[in-house]
Amino acid sequence: FTVGIIHFGKSALKSLSTGIPNMDVLVATGFTAAFFYSIAGSIMYFGTPDVHKYLFYETSATIITLVLLGNVLEQRSVKRTTTAIMELSEIQAKKASKIILGKGEEVVVEVDPVNLKKGDIVLVNSGDKIPADGFIIKGYGSIDESMISGEGLPVEKIEGDPVIGGTLSTTGSLRIKITEVGEGTVLSGIIEMVKKAQQNKPAIQRLGDQVSAVFVPSVMAIALGTFFISHFAFDISMQKALMSSVAVLVISCPCAMGLATPTAIMAGIGRAAQSGILIKGGSTLEDFAKIKNIVFDKTGTLTTGKFKIKSINCYNGTDLKLVKDVLYNLELHSSHPIAKSIQEQLKNEASPIELNNLEEVKGVGVKGTGRDGNIYEAGSFRIAGKQTAEDFHSIYLLKNKVLIATVDVEDEIKYNAAETIISLKKQGIKTVLLSGDREERCRNMANTIHIETVYSEKLPDQKMDIISELNQTAPTCMVGDGINDAPALALASVGISLGNATQAAIQSSQIVLLRGDDLLIINHALQISKHTYLTIKQNLFWAFFYNVVAIPIAAMGLLNPMVGALAMAFSDVIVIGNSIRLKSKKISY
Repeated sequence: FTVGIIHFGKSALKSLSTGIPNMDVLVATGFTAAFFYSIAGSIMYFGTPDVHKYLFYETSATIITLVLLGNVLEQRSVKRTTTAIMELSEIQAKKASKIILGKGEEVVVEVDPVNLKKGDIVLVNSGDKIPADGFIIKGYGSIDESMISGEGLPVEKIEGDPVIGGTLSTTGSLRIKITEVGEGTVLSGIIEMVKKAQQNKPAIQRLGDQVSAVFVPSVMAIALGTFFISHFAFDISMQKALMSSVAVLVISCPCAMGLATPTAIMAGIGRAAQSGILIKGGSTLEDFAKIKNIVFDKTGTLTTGKFKIKSINCYNGTDLKLVKDVLYNLELHSSHPIAKSIQEQLKNEASPIELNNLEEVKGVGVKGTGRDGNIYEAGSFRIAGKQTAEDFHSIYLLKNKVLIATVDVEDEIKYNAAETIISLKKQGIKTVLLSGDREERCRNMANTIHIETVYSEKLPDQKMDIISELNQTAPTCMVGDGINDAPALALASVGISLGNATQAAIQSSQIVLLRGDDLLIINHALQISKHTYLTIKQNLFWAFFYNVVAIPIAAMGLLNPMVGALAMAFSDVIVIGNSIRLKSKKISY
């Protein structure tokens, strides 16, 4: 009884102070009434043959034990999302190579990034993390900025370009002048956004609490009415009227109602886990069942992260076969992610040709000289000069400084992405694409997989604004996998990340899909959530039905307490059995 008072009593009093009694008020009322009813019965009927009819100590203990057990089992499935802050902090660089100018010479000193100041110059080599925000004053290379944009392709950087602390230098040697440190950096801003998103995320009232908000006051009113009507209207003794009044509270003991939600949730979580869906907490199942908007990140979520050639555009009468041959043989000597994808795709189409004087210019491209003396170059828009204004192509191929071809590369779409989107739309769910990638790429993908609403070139804070707007219209789910998605995942009604996502994304979400390559599993998770929510409503119906029938009979003094206890136990069996059925119930998706 003491355990019950400490655990459920505090929660019940807190909810009463808000004016909206929750399920814990129902639980506390039930076991308290049973306990004091038993004490009263023990005193009033001590030594009489009928004393056992008024002893319900075991009922009080059963209520506390069963409901507390349900809460414990549910809590064991919850992984706290506050560790997302820790994971984001781990992204920050652990050291910085600070350049100190001495008497006619430079000295490189390793320092802690927290000791950097605005205006300091740092050296960043290939494989190093950039210690703070700044801009390049010397050098060029490629920077992996996926934590901000979510895009897997490194960004080419030259002198004067800005860089972001926490991003990774994949190629080149850079000298960077620091412009922001500490809380002023972009990464610190992301961490702060996740904190605020977790704090501001609205708590959705659970169905059991909504029922108890009506049921508890009703039971209290009936119990009081029983006492006053019995004693003053029918002239029943105060002792019997009081016992009948308390009997109403005992009969309404919420064993079944208290088990209705946790048993269904545990069955639903177990069913989901069998399909590779990890759900953090039972309320997520209820929340996900009500989702009306699902927002998808692009790269790594709807795509595989593997790049392929979308199109090759030839100019000045250049033969396509020659373009493929030159492109393949040049890219064999580049370590760029796009180069590796082209090597893989053209290995069975291109012929080997001899190229001499091969040279890879980091951050620009690769070039070589053919046997006929022609100089070929393949690289970014920088090598195209003023020959074209189209800066959106992935690769530009030059022959003797003249543009002969452009190549468009796209991220491979997951095989069942379109099927998943169509299935969700049939259920009346609005699908949205939200990405940091360019508008043209996002539009092309959206058209391919039938997503109508597109937001492109969005930074983490802008993603949060969009999720917040959608949340105001209807419960919204966010599906993402990157560090830049973490704030939006934390703010959404339900955040979903993939098993191979960054730890920051996983810790900021409520659902983790272990089979991230199969997007249809999102619909499966939705169906499990809906069936779990349906099971909860069925359980509450049967528990509530029992009380609706039993309470009036008890109020009239016609229900034997022992029969009432048996009926209450039977209602528990119905609720538990219905929840267990969820484990084997056929759920199509």
